[in-house]
Amino acid sequence: MKNSFLAVFALFLILGCAQSTSKHITEFSQNDIKDGILVDVRTLEEFENGHLLNAVNIDWFDTDFAQKFDEIDRDKTIYVYCKKGGRSAKAQNKLLALGFKNVVDLEGGYDAWLESQN
Repeated sequence: MKNSFLAVFALFLILGCAQSTSKHITEFSQNDIKDGILVDVRTLEEFENGHLLNAVNIDWFDTDFAQKFDEIDRDKTIYVYCKKGGRSAKAQNKLLALGFKNVVDLEGGYDAWLESQN
């Protein structure tokens, strides 16, 4: 009986855990977002000065940041990035807490991506 309880509990933990992953932004490709969405969490001004192709801007500092994700399927993979990685890590944690299953933090941020283009 005790072993059955432990097995069920372990299964619950495995199935109930959201996928928190990261990937260096230089390893990201547009193929990654075929079934996902790319979100730039920088300010609108930063976004307008340059961003990754096909990114949507949802500013981490906006008071309605979480509400802007209401229409997005919680099973869809979301790739988040910012300037260097701080805001995107916070955004990843927030989205996981909101029930999103697959949130990938693109480490290094836009600055690292720009550097790799030179």
